[in-house]
Amino acid sequence: MAVLGIVAVNVAGFAGPPAGTNTPNLPHPGTFADEAAYAAIFLLFEGKMRAIFSMLFGASMCLFVERADAAGRWGEGLQLRRLGWLMLFGWLHYVLLWWGDILFLYGACGVFALVLRRLPLRWLLGLAGGIFALWHGAGMLAGWPVVMAEEHVRLGTASIAQAGDVARQMASLHTDMAQDIAQAHMGFVAMAADKLAHAPLWPLALTLDTAGETLPLMLLGVALYRSGFFAGNWPARRLWAMLATGLALGLPMTAAMAAWAWARHFPPLAMPQILAFYAAPAHVLMALAYMAGLMLAAPWLAGTWAGRRLIAAGRVAFSNYLGTSLVLAALFYGWGLGLFGQLGHAGQLPFIAAVWAAMLAWSAPWLSHFRQGPLEWLWRSATEGRAMPMRRAR
Repeated sequence: MAVLGIVAVNVAGFAGPPAGTNTPNLPHPGTFADEAAYAAIFLLFEGKMRAIFSMLFGASMCLFVERADAAGRWGEGLQLRRLGWLMLFGWLHYVLLWWGDILFLYGACGVFALVLRRLPLRWLLGLAGGIFALWHGAGMLAGWPVVMAEEHVRLGTASIAQAGDVARQMASLHTDMAQDIAQAHMGFVAMAADKLAHAPLWPLALTLDTAGETLPLMLLGVALYRSGFFAGNWPARRLWAMLATGLALGLPMTAAMAAWAWARHFPPLAMPQILAFYAAPAHVLMALAYMAGLMLAAPWLAGTWAGRRLIAAGRVAFSNYLGTSLVLAALFYGWGLGLFGQLGHAGQLPFIAAVWAAMLAWSAPWLSHFRQGPLEWLWRSATEGRAMPMRRAR
């Protein structure tokens, strides 16, 4: 479910410049339908799927180490090698396909989560909560003057300093956007060369900008794993409480921010602050609610056709994530069909549905013949230092 939901958010990052992921009114003014589509994705998917993915990554590291240790291997050493390869895959993903890679970020944060995973549960939760609160609290305070300056400009009550600051930031935004648009219309080799020439360390910069969200969520995933959440050991009443609390708190908070932003046509300077900092607590609350709901539904869902398709898509999540990047880049970038900048958020919805359908269509048939997805096999083989078995025994 997380890898499907991430597609709903990431499509905008392929269809237009990075600034277009923050507002439906860049690079061109959006329609009412574009704003409605953006608001719906913000309400249901933005931040929530990324949070689930981060928590699952933390849990999966524990599972990997435990299985390796049980097999007489050095689980931590293998996991470190695995994270190193993930960082390389992420850097290549950025250079060759997409600026919004999270694999490098996960590999880097995963090293710290691996070191901290043995802390007592109370310390682990305290550390996760502390880092998350301090990071986002500092971001909220730092971003507040920007949000208020833009609001005062809108109301016509801005001071000279506020008006000048907003004008400078908007000019910088449009300069960056023009460069991003120009790059997106390059050929494949030229685009990769441009990234290497001007921003070869972008994945590292992104890691430094977002580690305060990702690492705490990984640690929370470790804590949930150790508490038996993913093994189905939580009683139903606790899951229902988690579901109800997460939705009761997170959904109104998210809806209120969506309503505030929509009434102002998703202001381009305030929205990055909302997405990165102000909406983060609500995102985590709703992510936890989603996870509790899925745990409650899993016993029934796993026996259905849809459940089996979802399970298969999840088992090849790495291939689905990078495969989505390849398909969307080929659709939108200049070296492919060149649809970049031509579709608003409403026009992107059919592409989301098509990618979902493709993920659910290919994953199960592939796994009926092969043990893993193609990129899962590559990652595992690189980690082990040898080609692993691929085909299922007949």
